[in-house]
Amino acid sequence: MDVAGALPSVGYLGGTGPAGSALAARLASVGYPARIGSRSRERGEEVAAELRAKWAARKLDVTGGDNVFAAASDVIVLATPWDSAAVTVAELAEQLRGKIVITMANALVRVGKEFQPLIPPRGSIAAHVQAAIPHSRVVAAFQHLPAVELGALDHEVDSDVLICSDDPEATAFVSDMVTHIAGCRPLNAGLLSNALAIEALTAVLLQLNVRYKTRVAPRFTGIN
Repeated sequence: MDVAGALPSVGYLGGTGPAGSALAARLASVGYPARIGSRSRERGEEVAAELRAKWAARKLDVTGGDNVFAAASDVIVLATPWDSAAVTVAELAEQLRGKIVITMANALVRVGKEFQPLIPPRGSIAAHVQAAIPHSRVVAAFQHLPAVELGALDHEVDSDVLICSDDPEATAFVSDMVTHIAGCRPLNAGLLSNALAIEALTAVLLQLNVRYKTRVAPRFTGIN
């Protein structure tokens, strides 16, 4: 970081979708410069421009480009569809070496009116990604936050955020990042192997959203 005390930049691989762009806007609004990536440089630039225009009064530090551009950031968020997550990071393995890579993907499929979880290779998207980039520090987080709520910067996000990683320092870093989001509380949910349960839980939350026509986010009681 060039400026003492400045928050690190966050690059969003495949960050042009609803979840990635919403998280980018939310974290940019609290001081984390956002670098939105896409397979297409033009698409990344377009979404970044849309976010800056939508929240012009907030003067968000959001720029866009391709995934190589985003991968040059200090911290990485993997926001691609689940079935391209491992391939995307594998192509950028050298750029991602040593970096914290946050995966927010869920392996889900909609069958009729029901959302159902899938079991990807190695049990979870997070574990599959870690295997593809063994020299990076993979963290599973943000999977279960509703994109609509994340992207509504005029409102707090009322949710706990479950965080899984095999790297304690990476867990602590992402926990601190979560504390910058008003209304969110980070919870250390254990090793990366537990990401499977969190990814599957998202199917349940989406089903509740459909059934009760709301935006469900989890809160856990009994934790001070």
